[in-house]
Amino acid sequence: MLTNTIKYKESPVRIDAIHRATLVAAIVIVPTVAAVPALAETMTIEHASGSTEVEANPETVIVYDLSALDTLDALGVRVTAVPDTPMPSSLSEFSSDDYEKVGSLFEPDFEAVNALQPDLIIVAGRSQAKYDDLSKIAPTIDLTIANDAFLEGVEGNARLLGELFGKQEEAEAEISALETMLETLQGLTEDAGTALVLLTTGGKVSAFGPGSRFGDVYDLYGFEPADDTLDVGTHGQAVSFEYIMEQNPDWLYVLDRDAAIGREGEAAQQLLDNELVARTKAWQNDQVIYADGGLLYLASGGVRAQKALAEQVLEALKD
Repeated sequence: MLTNTIKYKESPVRIDAIHRATLVAAIVIVPTVAAVPALAETMTIEHASGSTEVEANPETVIVYDLSALDTLDALGVRVTAVPDTPMPSSLSEFSSDDYEKVGSLFEPDFEAVNALQPDLIIVAGRSQAKYDDLSKIAPTIDLTIANDAFLEGVEGNARLLGELFGKQEEAEAEISALETMLETLQGLTEDAGTALVLLTTGGKVSAFGPGSRFGDVYDLYGFEPADDTLDVGTHGQAVSFEYIMEQNPDWLYVLDRDAAIGREGEAAQQLLDNELVARTKAWQNDQVIYADGGLLYLASGGVRAQKALAEQVLEALKD
């Protein structure tokens, strides 16, 4: 579990959040010289794409990552602008005109960003490639999380944002609730059997194994993988219905990508409703979990999103 180490000296005061994969930001708080009027406190944040100085409690905030947006919303932090993109139901309010729209997750509207004169821009994942361009406009931090240290990344980002916006207590409360949920879930998966994670899109199916982009079912929830040889690449491994039947998992965990991004296509439940998949223990025992696609595909690195996804699996195990 990621922890903060605080060392006090006469000057400066340094607070470091150290991530073992070096992809979660660290904060160094540098107090300014007292003056009238008082100057804003500055934090130096080490993150996935470099180092950035940011004023504490930035007011005009642009967020290009829905995982970060999920965490900020859970902490009660107000943001100014977001990308124009499909939102999980828990973040549906950000689709309204109350929030400025500044391009897509992949392509910022630089003119709109410039016009807002932001105090902080947050990128990660899909928007990471635009870090250099955005950092020329305003202080920008990259909160990308590594798959092989995912929980540490979720918690580290929550603590970082809690420090930055003065929401430390709220961040610790969210982290504690998530860890309690995971501990309860892991207790139930010990005897739950094997699981297989599937993604459907465009009438095709991919499978994901431990350590992959959607490997939480194994890595965090504790299910035994039906196949531990799967490719851990970003897009998983293309599989057939015959493969699913041969693996014969006790549980299927399914992400409908088309539904998650608002694209028309054959629903996952219809696609998998065939003679081969029907032979699996998962199908026969009604142990197929259709993940909240908006959360899993778009915002899974958020602390609240992670808790909600774990809770969905927990409820299925209790049924």
